[in-house]
Amino acid sequence: MALPNNDIGDEAREVLSAQAHIWNHTFNFISSMSLKCAIQLGIPDIIHRHGRAMTLSDLVNALSINKSRGQDSIYRLMRILIHAGFFIEEEEGYLLTPSSRLLLKDEPNNLSMIPFIQMILDPIMMDPWHYLSQWIQNGGTSPFATTHGKHIFEYAEKEPKFNRLFNEAMAGDARLVMSVLIQNGKGVFEGLKSLVDVAGGTGTVAKAIAEAFPQINCTVLDLPHVIEGLEGSKNLSYVGGDMFNSIPSADAVVLKSVLLDWEDEDCIKILKKCKEAIPNKENGGKVIIIDMVPIDHNDDNKSYETQLFYDMLMMVAVSGKQKREQEWAKFFYDAGFSDYNIIPILGLRCVIEVYP
Repeated sequence: MALPNNDIGDEAREVLSAQAHIWNHTFNFISSMSLKCAIQLGIPDIIHRHGRAMTLSDLVNALSINKSRGQDSIYRLMRILIHAGFFIEEEEGYLLTPSSRLLLKDEPNNLSMIPFIQMILDPIMMDPWHYLSQWIQNGGTSPFATTHGKHIFEYAEKEPKFNRLFNEAMAGDARLVMSVLIQNGKGVFEGLKSLVDVAGGTGTVAKAIAEAFPQINCTVLDLPHVIEGLEGSKNLSYVGGDMFNSIPSADAVVLKSVLLDWEDEDCIKILKKCKEAIPNKENGGKVIIIDMVPIDHNDDNKSYETQLFYDMLMMVAVSGKQKREQEWAKFFYDAGFSDYNIIPILGLRCVIEVYP
């Protein structure tokens, strides 16, 4: 029997709409946790290995789970992940999307984002969000430091498990970015004979450049505990050190996802050290920055939202922040550079060439 059509007033409709809006944002974490669950269960890999659309019953049978509750729980998990765009469902069953193809453990192009997701959604990274208001009220370096008693990089130095998790996440992101940059932005590296990847972690960026451009001698500079045990190759070497103290001399310095981690004064200090390490513009010197330059939200609302999320992550994890073009420009000029060029070829991020 049809329910009676009891129309409600505008005020009640507004209140109920506001409640739904609040619920939606309160429950936002469920999407992230559902994604993490799917990765832990290996669902993308199982569907990929199946080779064709996979029915719910076939998926449940292939999973190492409690079968008594599997059918219903997996159906509900897949339903929300389909809504979020990670899978699609046809009459024959579930299929991967471009997003879930980046969630394969053995992604064909080695561009898996699993390490990044595992790091961001690890309790070590999630717990500081519970201390955000306390940090705003009381001050301190960051909510991460408030939670764990140390800056994130100091924490990684003392905790090998987290250090490995962090480095794997950064390496995975670097592989994806460099695959696009080398294919579509080779001009950035033309004419260079040497470069230093500053705070380059385990060297993923430098390795990609060294392989694509064998004429360039590449050096990775990072803290000693980060590069410990790593071996170079013919045109790749590792140097333990601190970018705030000195940077090895080279034609170019690469800063990928570095400057957003630091407060304004520290960014200028890093850039000044970069300028000391490179020749003048006429002799080919430049700094190559790979980072975000926020876009106008009218162009792409989802990308703008992602950049807002990332900015909040920087505040909570490392006390850094996003920088709009005018803020980038101020840093460059305050550090003694003369000009810059922004190349928007990396989706949410850009390449910025900065000249002395």
